[in-house]
Amino acid sequence: MSMQAPRFLFLLLGTLLLSNCQAPALEPTTGETRSENDALDIRVLSDAEVFSGSADADSRDMIPDILYAALQALDEDRLLTPVDDNAHGRFKRVLAMDSKNELALQGLQDIVARYLQLAEESMRRGIFDEAETMLGRARFVDSTHPGIVSTTEALRLEMNSDDLFFKLDYPSYSTRSELAQEELADIARQTREHEAFFLITAPNDDLARWMVSVMREAVSGYRLRGNIELSSRLGIRLRIPSDE
Repeated sequence: MSMQAPRFLFLLLGTLLLSNCQAPALEPTTGETRSENDALDIRVLSDAEVFSGSADADSRDMIPDILYAALQALDEDRLLTPVDDNAHGRFKRVLAMDSKNELALQGLQDIVARYLQLAEESMRRGIFDEAETMLGRARFVDSTHPGIVSTTEALRLEMNSDDLFFKLDYPSYSTRSELAQEELADIARQTREHEAFFLITAPNDDLARWMVSVMREAVSGYRLRGNIELSSRLGIRLRIPSDE
């Protein structure tokens, strides 16, 4: 609402009160009738808040600030959440003011692209439920985006692969427990057996490198091949060669 709106409302109320004071005396009204009149006044004043000219100009002046906040949210992965502070909501707000705004239109495509990237990262780590969630959010933003079809097919292939996935208990691994070491040794032996390529995902580099060292020790003399990725989820994926 325009900053001058409250002043306008006070002036309008003052005019109405002055007009009532100058009017001829009428029959006393009941409380119910006064309530109805008050309600009528409120509806009229509420309707007066709908602006057509100057408000549109004021709104357009806000577009650069809204776009800046939207791009910031996009950069910080606040894509659809939180509800009152996300990139999608701000880009849509700009488009409500200017349906052809190129930055806002591109912003929505960038949101979809980011969700597809997150889906690919999740499926690579074997977190398929999370990958499906990311795909669902991408469809919500723009179901016609061409990348959705290819990413959905990639997820289907990943889920039907022969790869082995291990979800690990973080408390046990963070303390380098004996149970964790035994589990890693077993995974290392399976890696050797299948001549697989391992992918370790861990919340920090120090833990991930400790896991690799335990696995190497368990299959001494065998050259383990793999990679490390930082992630909030702790797990190991063994990529089984397709010609096995």
